[in-house]
Amino acid sequence: MGSEQNNRAVNSHMMKVETGDYGYVLEDVPHLTDYIDQLPTYPNPLRSNPAYSVVKQYFVNVDDTVPQKVVVHKDSPRGIHFRRAGPRQKVYFSPDEVHACIVTCGGLCPGLNTVIREIVCALYHMYGITRVSGIEGGYRGFYSRNTIPLTPKIVNDIHKRGGTVLGTSRGGHDKMKIVDSIQDRGINQVYIIGGDGTQKGAAVIFEEVRRRGLKVAIAGIPKTIDNDIPVIDKSFGFDTAVEEAQRAINAAHVEAESAENGVGVVKLMGRYSGFIAMYATLASRDVDLCLIPESPFYLEGEGGLFEYVEKRLKEDGHMVIVIAEGAGQDLLDKEQSLGNAQDASGNKLLADNGLWISQKIKDHFARNKLQLTLKYIDPTYMIRAIPSNASDNVYCTLLAQSCVHGAMAGYTGYTSGLVNGRQTYIPFNRINEQRNHVVITDRMWARLLSSTNQPSFLCKIAIAKAKEEDFPPTQLLDGENCNDEKISNEDDK
Repeated sequence: MGSEQNNRAVNSHMMKVETGDYGYVLEDVPHLTDYIDQLPTYPNPLRSNPAYSVVKQYFVNVDDTVPQKVVVHKDSPRGIHFRRAGPRQKVYFSPDEVHACIVTCGGLCPGLNTVIREIVCALYHMYGITRVSGIEGGYRGFYSRNTIPLTPKIVNDIHKRGGTVLGTSRGGHDKMKIVDSIQDRGINQVYIIGGDGTQKGAAVIFEEVRRRGLKVAIAGIPKTIDNDIPVIDKSFGFDTAVEEAQRAINAAHVEAESAENGVGVVKLMGRYSGFIAMYATLASRDVDLCLIPESPFYLEGEGGLFEYVEKRLKEDGHMVIVIAEGAGQDLLDKEQSLGNAQDASGNKLLADNGLWISQKIKDHFARNKLQLTLKYIDPTYMIRAIPSNASDNVYCTLLAQSCVHGAMAGYTGYTSGLVNGRQTYIPFNRINEQRNHVVITDRMWARLLSSTNQPSFLCKIAIAKAKEEDFPPTQLLDGENCNDEKISNEDDK
């Protein structure tokens, strides 16, 4: 990490930044000792755990960090790092003093029950902690509902079921009431499973806990089926969603292939990021057109969506369209805007773009007196409600155990996540600062375009703008600013 005299630390409530030689930057997470003096430490119970006795090196070195970027040039700085997750030799909680709680918030996602199960089992079997409570019904459950006891026996089979045994809700975040409840119940470890809004709430809870000087570890596990959380490699439930989406795509393909000029339209999750639609399309090989929020499209005119649909039907006699729920919302807003209506989490309510695009295609073919058979499939809530697959079950186990190791080691105000294949502790503010998006000037989107042979719907102007940004805003283009005349005029300026 460089010589001691070259290191400097910049502290804030949410993140500690430490720099070293060769451009090394560590964005560290808070620790209980940052605001509580003379905390006692204890030997880690894993020393005597028979399951860990065979592990060659079962404690993580305190200086281990994980780089955010692994591809660098030989002269470039080492860049941002995060603290590596895992068990430490010393812990800051005695097992008999711990009263842990788990809460799930926001929408459903495959793997929620697996995370709950593995947190409980890690606390019990690794650290000998027997007081674990489940908070029912999301954040408002802290002050409006009773807790339920969680033991390995109670949670033993819950990973085989979808949803969350604790229940969930949106909103209900009253910081003062929640922290009052934590104090009143004697809780000193809080595990919060939820998306970006939930993790923002967790950061606020951490700040209030810190202000009161409480020995309470606040740890988050990021949850979003859309895979739009920044920094981490992927979010749990994503692999399951992509796998389950194949069933809907296959059904759409069978329906389309069985009819003359058959079109199957499948709507998948993705309010702001089209990862599920993109990966499901690449995996299926049956999709002819994939529409995502990051890649604007237009309907009418040369190079538009209608022209491409006609071309595919003329060549193959059928086609499958996959559309992420946030795609084309700028076009819908012009026709059937829902205004500023929001759900309880503050998310804008979106119109059903799957029904909209289906009707638009039907109307176009009717106007041109062309035969068409269109089937629309929306498997969204079926996908959200299923249990996680094998890949996600393993990932959920790693997330949960890493989260428990961090809380026992005294870390707080962090979320557990996979960065470049390694479990890490990431400050809340890094998770909450932005969304992860499909970069349509990246190779993965180029692979999709090559797989489907669909047009990019981007004119030269839009492509130039897209290369300047990580992703283009949806207003980058419409049908009238991507014709040849417009391009040539712009090129002349």
